[in-house]
Amino acid sequence: MSNQVSGSSSVATAHSGPSGAVPFSAGGCAAPDQDAPFVGASAAGAGETVISGTVKAAGAPVPGAYVRLLDSAGEFTAEVVASSEGRFRFFARPGSWTVRALAPGRSGQVQLEAAAGTVTEATVHLA
Repeated sequence: MSNQVSGSSSVATAHSGPSGAVPFSAGGCAAPDQDAPFVGASAAGAGETVISGTVKAAGAPVPGAYVRLLDSAGEFTAEVVASSEGRFRFFARPGSWTVRALAPGRSGQVQLEAAAGTVTEATVHLA
């Protein structure tokens, strides 16, 4: 079972977990709950990838940071709020991506290549 996640064609789908329900964020946001358990690469459907990681500043997680996914042309694709442990997750198409994180007075980004059927881990360090 899968549910459409974003209005952007670059963001694929969120797949249901063991209970059959997709755990979406509170407050009506269509982004998956960033604290929800994750089942790994099996959550990525055929032709999809998962980009997951942590936002850190001075080695500590940054909860509540805004994390943006930008495509290879630098165009905004999706945004989530980092969990209480600084974690984020996107479901996307394979390819080149930039993950940018923003918090009051700080920002950082990382560029990555994400392959189909895999989970690409990234740590975004804020300066």
